[in-house]
Amino acid sequence: MRILNTKDKTFKEDFENILARAKTDIKGVSKIVNNIIDEIISDGDEALIRHISKFDKWEVENPQDLQIDIKDMEIAYNNIDEKLKSALHTAYDRIKSYHEKQIPKSWFEFEKNGTILGQKVSAVDTAGLYIPGGKASYPSSLLMNAIPALVAGVEEIIVCTPTPDGEVNELLLAAMHICEIKKAYKVGGASAIAAMAYGTKTIKKVDVITGPGNIFVATAKKLVFGEVHIDMIAGPSEIGILADKYAKPKYLAIDLLSQAEHDEMASSILITWDETVAHETSKEVDIALADLERKEIAQKSINDRGCIIITSSQEEAIKLMNEIAPEHLEVMVQNAFELLPKIKHAGAIFLGENTPEPIGDYIAGPNHTLPTGSTAKFYSPLNVENFLKKSSVISFSKEAINELGEACALLADTEGLSAHAKSVRIRLDK
Repeated sequence: MRILNTKDKTFKEDFENILARAKTDIKGVSKIVNNIIDEIISDGDEALIRHISKFDKWEVENPQDLQIDIKDMEIAYNNIDEKLKSALHTAYDRIKSYHEKQIPKSWFEFEKNGTILGQKVSAVDTAGLYIPGGKASYPSSLLMNAIPALVAGVEEIIVCTPTPDGEVNELLLAAMHICEIKKAYKVGGASAIAAMAYGTKTIKKVDVITGPGNIFVATAKKLVFGEVHIDMIAGPSEIGILADKYAKPKYLAIDLLSQAEHDEMASSILITWDETVAHETSKEVDIALADLERKEIAQKSINDRGCIIITSSQEEAIKLMNEIAPEHLEVMVQNAFELLPKIKHAGAIFLGENTPEPIGDYIAGPNHTLPTGSTAKFYSPLNVENFLKKSSVISFSKEAINELGEACALLADTEGLSAHAKSVRIRLDK
């Protein structure tokens, strides 16, 4: 695995390349995605059927065939192994419990002059969840996207997922049953995003779209933003690890590979101030790669987008990691909680050697839909508030309008909005 040192003459340039890891060719696919969106807007279900034939390689006889039968969800749930079923329920319960703590409250404030100010929190009516398919199936992504929507109180949840050859993964169907999904469709890619954003005869227009996907999905989400709300524009998976001399290289190596095996574009970065740990981890990566089922994918990811950085101090390591702002950050040091106040930017933070990143992907409770490509500097993980909106509440008494009205009207006058000013003054006592 490539090892860099902050003392190297080329390090600044090398680090700039690391920060540029998220630069995907959105411009390169924008024209294609725009055409897909335009076709969905103009042709609706007919366009969906054409796109499925082209991209997913199965023929849809009529639009009703796009919908996944809820009976199939129940059958899949009943057929899965009992231990696996128990694991799904454990994950469901923990994710639900965590997200229930996120619910913001409506509030009201009462002033002496009779003014009432407040905030009303409401769920969106309809949420669209995009669940990836293709190279792998992700029932965990269904749980992570559906549960915060359910906790928020969304009345109608719509799921879209790509189904190569028209087949839906059994585990994904089982997860839909657990989440009591009523409307799910065999539609993927930019077509699914466009259908949920604009609506077709078969797929209802939604208020918010969440969920990860490939560059076509990410580009489509970016282009429909404003027509609907979106959670974030997420890129390839990534992990950053901070490690001291006490970190175990075998742990570090397999944790780096846990992201590299996602896809060739995944990014795995270890930063340590201990040279021995750096070199031993590099060796362990090679050893661990040999036994991976997705060896070729992980190998390309490690070769092209992975690295180990040796710094001169812990402080320098933390500074660099804050610049990277990784999707997942493992803190593999003694007394890991002592570093927590110094960490400014990360999608999810895993503290201590017994907290590998995959524990957050499936069972811990916090959401695994996370900001990538340094967007953790301004984005948060998917959460209940992605499915909520807030309304301001204002009520003035006669005493309150008399007390504050003239100041309001004066400000309206200065902006040349005479009707605004008159709307207030007409209510004031002469």
